[in-house]
Amino acid sequence: MYLIAGLGNPGSKYEYTRHNAGFMVIDDLAKKLNIKVNKLKFKSLIGEGFIGDEKVILMKPSTYMNDSGKAILDCFNYYNLSAENLIVICDDIDIPFGTIRIKKKGSAGTHNGLKSIIYLIESQDFARIKVSVGQNDKYDLKDFVLSQFSKKEFEVLEKEIDMSSDAAIKIVEENVDYAMNNFNGKSVI
Repeated sequence: MYLIAGLGNPGSKYEYTRHNAGFMVIDDLAKKLNIKVNKLKFKSLIGEGFIGDEKVILMKPSTYMNDSGKAILDCFNYYNLSAENLIVICDDIDIPFGTIRIKKKGSAGTHNGLKSIIYLIESQDFARIKVSVGQNDKYDLKDFVLSQFSKKEFEVLEKEIDMSSDAAIKIVEENVDYAMNNFNGKSVI
């Protein structure tokens, strides 16, 4: 079983902000897999289904970004999961816009949602799909990640979202290395 968690902030105020790229990927993945993400459990909206023969839980934590680890830890404890069964999808400001980056493991960098997860599950050995949300040199980081995309940017983001959900499927169907080799370095622009 895999837990695929998309990070973001709950509420319509944040729905299309840069920080909610993870939620947007979960919505796309749910559509592709015909899974309804509408059950309240683990301080999250979740949906359960399958990728091939593998059971998956799609999760959108309702804890706000900086406390995402609380929701993931609840699910981990309930299902007795380990870090190898976790795929986290989040926004990233450090990779070129129009790309995604898949990593097997690693530090949180500046991402507070990842910091929360790593701290609470006591491991950084989980796969992550980082969705580029653009690069910022004009605004405070918090203001930037909570800002909306321009129409042109959103058109690019939609392609990144599609690629990210395909990558999540391939991680489950094949493995992280396969997904890294097939999606890292590719641009949708």
